[in-house]
Amino acid sequence: MAVDDTTARRRGRRPGGQDTRTALIEAARAVFGESGFDGATVRTIATRAGVDAAMVNHWFGSKEGLFAQAILKLPFDPHELLAELQDGPDEEFGRRIVRTFLTRWDGAGGDVFQALVRSVAGHEQAAAVLRGFFQNFFTKVIGGLGSDRVELRTTLCASQLVGMGLVRYVAKFEPMASSEIEPLVTAIAPTVQRYLTGNID
Repeated sequence: MAVDDTTARRRGRRPGGQDTRTALIEAARAVFGESGFDGATVRTIATRAGVDAAMVNHWFGSKEGLFAQAILKLPFDPHELLAELQDGPDEEFGRRIVRTFLTRWDGAGGDVFQALVRSVAGHEQAAAVLRGFFQNFFTKVIGGLGSDRVELRTTLCASQLVGMGLVRYVAKFEPMASSEIEPLVTAIAPTVQRYLTGNID
């Protein structure tokens, strides 16, 4: 009896390309929905997607990273974003962070940030993963800069970016809601830079 080609492809491993990433995101949404964050395992998600569990770390770094992409729907890959931000002088890190944040969220559309806020407000696991994302992300950033008081600096940076997103995309306060990106970078980046490397006493 001939084997249905579609069935055979589903049972086999997918190639390690973009279709693997998409399959993992779709499987993660289903498994997280069924089991919650704590109950969902990397192996279960990978099995649902028809790929090796190592692909989760390859594409997303961790279960938390996959949750960020599948549930929080962040419009960027945290690992790629960190590498992009590290490309430049340390004294301009604040400018790169603010410009990249605004560019990515503007490109994704304000409704995506609104959806993120709703997820965090109504879903403790989403809030926990978002906190973990900012903690891990800025710990790497600040640690690489050699700054002290990493935990406080991380919280300060996160408060600036989340607050900026709320004002621009959710509350839509003018003129910030409709401002071009570069004037906002000029106004906000020095504060972020101080949180990263300056005196916070």
